[in-house]
Amino acid sequence: MAFDLVRKRLTKELKLLTENPTPGIRVVEDFADMRKIRIDIEGAPGTLYDGEKFQLLFKFSDQYPFDSPQVTFIGSNIPLHPHIYSNGHICLSILTDDWSPALSINAVCLSILSMLSSCKDKSRPPDNDWYVRTASNDPKKTRWWYHDDAV
Repeated sequence: MAFDLVRKRLTKELKLLTENPTPGIRVVEDFADMRKIRIDIEGAPGTLYDGEKFQLLFKFSDQYPFDSPQVTFIGSNIPLHPHIYSNGHICLSILTDDWSPALSINAVCLSILSMLSSCKDKSRPPDNDWYVRTASNDPKKTRWWYHDDAV
């Protein structure tokens, strides 16, 4: 019952994404389990990630949209980026501290594409190896330290 309201919100968001697709963002049409939704994104033209394809996995709780989704990169092509760990975890404030129920799947994808587009150097975070060894599978359990928005 609790997930019915979430399902209604997600259905509306996914309808907007499929009927009016944003360039570089594609919903993978398998909505059997709306608690997990895969989104394919493509690096913007003229950026370090131009034409590269990535997969995001969104996981939704019964509290969505009041609780942020868990968003991770999945698959064999995790972007090399100073705010993206090799296990797919993304250090992005709107996924935790700065989340707002006004945000949507599309807004999160646009923020991630913007983060990729502004990158000047393809590299892993300096603490990648330690983080990947010690982190929870749920990136929302990480106490992120947002100190570098110049990347």
